[in-house]
Amino acid sequence: MKKVMIAFAMAVTCLCTSNVFASPQQEIYLEIGSEIHDYLKTKFEDRFVELDSAAGKRLVKTDMDALPWISMLVHREFKQCGGYFTFFTEKEAREQFRMRNQEFFYESVDEALYKLNQPKLVKQLITGVQEAPLRDVITKLSSFHNRYYNAQTGVDSQNYIKNHWEDILRTRSDAKVEFFEHSRWMQPSVIASIQGSTAPDEYIVIGGHADSIAGFWGRSSVRAPGADDNASGIATITEIMRVLVENNFQPQRTVLFMAYAAEEVGLLGSKEIAQKFKKDGKSVVGVIQLDMTNFNGSKEDIVLISDNTNSGQNQFMGKLLDTYLPGLSWTNDQCGYACSDHASWNAQGFPVSAPFEAKKRNMNRNIHTKNDTIAKSGGTADHAVKFAKLTLAFIAELDH
Repeated sequence: MKKVMIAFAMAVTCLCTSNVFASPQQEIYLEIGSEIHDYLKTKFEDRFVELDSAAGKRLVKTDMDALPWISMLVHREFKQCGGYFTFFTEKEAREQFRMRNQEFFYESVDEALYKLNQPKLVKQLITGVQEAPLRDVITKLSSFHNRYYNAQTGVDSQNYIKNHWEDILRTRSDAKVEFFEHSRWMQPSVIASIQGSTAPDEYIVIGGHADSIAGFWGRSSVRAPGADDNASGIATITEIMRVLVENNFQPQRTVLFMAYAAEEVGLLGSKEIAQKFKKDGKSVVGVIQLDMTNFNGSKEDIVLISDNTNSGQNQFMGKLLDTYLPGLSWTNDQCGYACSDHASWNAQGFPVSAPFEAKKRNMNRNIHTKNDTIAKSGGTADHAVKFAKLTLAFIAELDH
């Protein structure tokens, strides 16, 4: 093991401090947290060029071949996924960086939305959540060799999600499931909808990323079951959908369910979707991000991420927990800059919350490895059940 670690360290040093590639590499641009930037700059030197800066973040130019190593180093040193937005053109990177520095860009929240007046409906929905269907989806998704964003298995796994969601929604004439295609990589995102009856142009978004990643070389071929990160989140979303259909839930607003592509390499899928929603002038009244819901690493059952989320909606989430799930304990914690897809929605000014499975210091250390299996969560989906119940309460109360 010592020899392996020494060889690995030498490989990182070689890659990060010398020009090991004979041909020019594709340039990419990262909007990245300042602390992570300062650390990575020491590793990548002239392959990490700062273009702009603002409070707490930097805009840098690097190359595509550095991206897997950046992902690995951020996960290893900062204990978080991502930590950056990825852009393929300097124009888009600069535009988005400037836009997010303008205070008027962030939308206000209608506090009247956060009233609790649907106790009967919430109780009906949350009592319908079952562990077995959650576990089945986690098991199925983690059976794919990987769900890498630029591999056929990443496409195949999205086909499974689309087909499974279509099967759940097959009895609903007001529902549909579609791919959101991305032009720069293979894996599509999946979006399902149940149309609102009285306010169909107002949206509640429940999302999580569907891709998985592991290893440093050969990302498209390496084993990455991603049971917790993030088959658990997709399974939670699927169970929420199943319960709503089973209870013949008729939303006033349109409820959207999203399985994002390419989160692990810079929030790519959710970034494109959130940007399109902003460009198209969509009215999004609330977003929930479900990324890792089944590893119970902390004494608290649910941790609400406080950074790059909406404080008003987070307070609403706390009220939902205290009122409808009083047996659960919860707390707040910070995740780090652009650590998951909630940052994509927050960056476009939409209210978003991200309930997480554990405090950051107690998170699942098996993610991004071949060992991210359901066995590491005790072989059940018991912890994810809590997140399905909370999100169902969120939908029921926010919709009415």
